Amino acid sequence: MNFSSARQYFYQEIQQSDEHIDLAKAALYIAQEEYPKLDPEEYLNALDTMASELQERLPDSRYPLRIVQSINQYLYEDLKFSGNKIDYYDPRNSFFNDVIDRRLGIPITLALVYLEVARRIDFPMVGVGMPGHFLIRPDIEDIEIFVDAFNGGEIIFAQDCEERLSQLYQQPVTLQPEFLAVVSNRQFLARMLTNLKFIYLKQQELEKTLAAVERILLLFPNLTLELRDRGLISYKLGNYPQAVDDLQNYLAKVPDAEDASVIRRLLTELGNGEKG
Repeated sequence: MNFSSARQYFYQEIQQSDEHIDLAKAALYIAQEEYPKLDPEEYLNALDTMASELQERLPDSRYPLRIVQSINQYLYEDLKFSGNKIDYYDPRNSFFNDVIDRRLGIPITLALVYLEVARRIDFPMVGVGMPGHFLIRPDIEDIEIFVDAFNGGEIIFAQDCEERLSQLYQQPVTLQPEFLAVVSNRQFLARMLTNLKFIYLKQQELEKTLAAVERILLLFPNLTLELRDRGLISYKLGNYPQAVDDLQNYLAKVPDAEDASVIRRLLTELGNGEKG
């Protein structure tokens, strides 16, 4: 693998067991591919400074709701972090350095700021992979509240989540336990990269789309749809050996996939049969 230094740092970070992956570092290594001169230490120090300033504002009572309110006051009222509702699909909303610099982001990157600051003041929180809108919650037994980092740290409950999903999908949605499942660090990073993948695909920036897919596959090498997409993007970019290899592997893993006939035709065009 011929990785850039940023890709190598990312790869090294995710080789650890999931709980030891430093999300802030990994997110900055993702950004470093876009900004080669980025210094991750500068942004890790910024998070440390935020946490130190927040520590001085914390109430004597460490009741979870009071802590959340203090974090909200600091991040959203003092520092003016906010969700970018005007240009949601700006790629900068997905790069952690830009989010810290601009104080603008999407749910998952603002959640990362929140999680990292909370971790530094020893207030355990976790990411919640609700479809369509990432949330966080205190990792404390018997505390069933969620925090919407995109909307000023709004505190919501499971019933609110169900209503939001119904609005999102424009039809009644019954809340399933998996909708509010805690995400692993690898899943968190894959979701960040998936956002970038679709932004770049929409903009027809295929090299950058490919870079996002490649890093998703570093996190989860057996994701068949990402394998297929790497093959299709490689085909579009004229890298036919990579395309053939990935598409043959895809068919070997899911020979009955809905798009199998399309992929077989493409492989025939490329002068190769199915991998058998």
